[in-house]
Amino acid sequence: MVQSGEASWYAEKFQGRQTANGERFDPGALTAAHRTLPLGSYVRVRSMATGKSVVVRINDRGPYVKGRIIDLSYAAAKTLGLTDARSMRVRIERVENAQSAQSESDGGGVLTTGR
Repeated sequence: MVQSGEASWYAEKFQGRQTANGERFDPGALTAAHRTLPLGSYVRVRSMATGKSVVVRINDRGPYVKGRIIDLSYAAAKTLGLTDARSMRVRIERVENAQSAQSESDGGGVLTTGR
């Protein structure tokens, strides 16, 4: 599964709110919201502008803004250089898990489970 489109990031006001999988939103974790990917799955998000990438765990649903394909935590957005903009063009690709993503890493991103 590969998808391209706009990414945005969660505002501070969502900190501590319950996500779709039942955990509390933590802006410091590498997590994201996607409309259809299974909760608990992992995706590599690559910025088309900076070339940087990060692996995030899907733990919520959204975004609900037209044209956006993924909502990132603050930590994930910061890794990509997105925190100074409202949105950024990205490519997302599903990976098996954070461990398999590490073996595929190009060295351009932070790899973690987001927990």
